[in-house]
Amino acid sequence: MNSQTKTTSMTPHSFDIHHLQDVLDQQKRAYQRYPVPSAKDRIDRLARLKRILIKYQDQFAEAINRDYGNRSVGETKIGELLTCLEHVGYYSKHLTQWMKPSKRHISILHQPAKGWVEYQPLGVIGIITPWNYPLLLSVGPLICALAAGNHAMIKISSASAHFGQVLENALSEAFPQELVTVINGGGAISDAFSHLPFDKMIFTGSTSVGKTVMAAASENLVPVILELGGKSPAIVHPSMDMKEAAQRLAVGKLWNAGQTCVAPDYVFLPKGRSAEFIENFKLIALNMYPHFRDNQDYTSIINDKQYRRLQGYLDDAREHGARVIEVNPHNESLDDVRKIAPTLLTGVTTEMDIMKNEIFGPIFPIFEYDQMEDVIEFINRRPRPLALYYFDFDQARADYIAQRTHSGHFGLNTVLTHVAQDDLPFGGVGASGMGKYHGPEGFFNLSHERSMMSNPKLYSLKYILPPFNKPIHRLISKTLLR
Repeated sequence: MNSQTKTTSMTPHSFDIHHLQDVLDQQKRAYQRYPVPSAKDRIDRLARLKRILIKYQDQFAEAINRDYGNRSVGETKIGELLTCLEHVGYYSKHLTQWMKPSKRHISILHQPAKGWVEYQPLGVIGIITPWNYPLLLSVGPLICALAAGNHAMIKISSASAHFGQVLENALSEAFPQELVTVINGGGAISDAFSHLPFDKMIFTGSTSVGKTVMAAASENLVPVILELGGKSPAIVHPSMDMKEAAQRLAVGKLWNAGQTCVAPDYVFLPKGRSAEFIENFKLIALNMYPHFRDNQDYTSIINDKQYRRLQGYLDDAREHGARVIEVNPHNESLDDVRKIAPTLLTGVTTEMDIMKNEIFGPIFPIFEYDQMEDVIEFINRRPRPLALYYFDFDQARADYIAQRTHSGHFGLNTVLTHVAQDDLPFGGVGASGMGKYHGPEGFFNLSHERSMMSNPKLYSLKYILPPFNKPIHRLISKTLLR
């Protein structure tokens, strides 16, 4: 189904910082009226979400395109919409099983009591969404929240203003405000949102802003799932075919023009193999994007601020001796369309700005190595990345790398695609984040695991009450306390 439905005439709500608390209070009251939605009702909510995603798909893609200046419709529909639709199907299929109480063991002294865990909704989930994948990173957490029986308030990035209004219209058509609300606006609205006393919050964005959000949430002891970023390295083993490695890495680096939190940030190549890799990377990039300026498949940098930041990294790298290899054979002028051609860097040092910050663009620093142990040491000396990608068809060597490094995800001969897998948890570790969603983890991390215990009429503990000089106490001492 491919709807060409026009934007509705519905006027988006105008929120100020005082109304935010009112909306949260409204959602909390609604949750208390029906605190444990049935599996049937949760599946119905997901079905309503699916219908609205399909209905508004063209409007979503066009709105994101306007926010970027040029954002590939294919990237939006395949990378964001399709992934959301698959998540809806996955959670609809499994949530009934996950909702079942989990029986737990009760120790012999407390028999014949029974113990189990029930999975309650938490209440109201606050979702703070970044601009780079605004549909996936707002609706993805919403799917987890609804599957777990929660209500949700979604804060859209001010850089995604057109998308935010379409999403607000779409979700208000599918859900009452007391169940799902979209909040648009920046500045004071963003700050106030992060200070609200949600039952849990999900933030996706930069590490620096994540620290601010976590500090704000701590004022109300709100637990936070932080999905951050960092510099995700890639390693190519000497045995790997360079064309194969270049193709897979080019797809990961150039999708959304590199504006992806799990994009490969920099790559380690065997010594003396850079030229081979660069030539293959160029050919593959130009095969995907024969030209750049007017190519609707090649995405622009989101705004002037981010464009200047990336150009600043390139200027700094040149000044400090890096070789900058731009894949732009037609010498197209790209400044006014805010595009950066695929760019490879050699002669990079860790003192350069591009190695001190997450790149978030189509720029790929290259390092060469002699010994794999040096690569492992380099990675382990730095903050733990959101992803680590290793290219080698030898499983034993891959296991060796995986066991000696830490990252939110370990990808073997593949990049990016783990985010789209329904059954894999997604998240970082250390500086790249905390907490997971997607997969069963998405359901359980947005549920309260409530321990339950019951005693029958027979109360066995009465036999071990003081005074502690009974035969049962001597039996416990001889059998259990040793």
